[in-house]
Amino acid sequence: MKQKEILVEVIEQLFAFDAAHQGEKSYTFSDFVGYLNAKEEKPKGDLREIGGKEEAEVIKLHDDVQSEIGIFITLMFRYAKMYIKKALSESVLQTADEFSFLIHLMSYESLTKTELINKQVLEKTSGTEVIKRLLNLNLIREFADEKDKRSVRVAITDMGRKEIIALLPKMHLVSQIVVGNLSINEIHTLAYLLKKLDFYHHDIFINQRNTSLEELLKEKT
Repeated sequence: MKQKEILVEVIEQLFAFDAAHQGEKSYTFSDFVGYLNAKEEKPKGDLREIGGKEEAEVIKLHDDVQSEIGIFITLMFRYAKMYIKKALSESVLQTADEFSFLIHLMSYESLTKTELINKQVLEKTSGTEVIKRLLNLNLIREFADEKDKRSVRVAITDMGRKEIIALLPKMHLVSQIVVGNLSINEIHTLAYLLKKLDFYHHDIFINQRNTSLEELLKEKT
């Protein structure tokens, strides 16, 4: 394509992007780039079939692409857990949640237990168990919230910081392995799309956790 044709195409895509984002307060250039990357057709590589023919007929009753997304997100979570388990093999930490809680506390002076659990998108009982294990390992400490006596705050300890710093090289390897055979362009596209989905679903997790699936879908449309 010539420069003029490319410029015209970019402008047309910008107008299409803007129309699709009507009602949103603002968007960034990165959002637009992510939109372009997501629209670009990628050549099909070597892919594996997940289900058999009979299962495929059942799935056809629904939206194939949307069903596949749910399936493959679940599988990616399991692959990542496998790699993280390898990274933690010589650590006192045992789970990805424990690492995630600690790495999050590295960027805050302290958080209430509820704040930390919500940021990790965990149910209260599961998050409380993670916090208990980290307290027993002396990787975090807890103390009363001076402004809200009903709340208890937690902060990472020096021992916790040392554990995280020691694990970062291994976890970096995990990150590199997880993106697998994606190109740089595909990695940035995936990151953009996952961040967009996280923004959408985190609001539901915090504010509409008890809303039925039917109501959530009705609000989406």
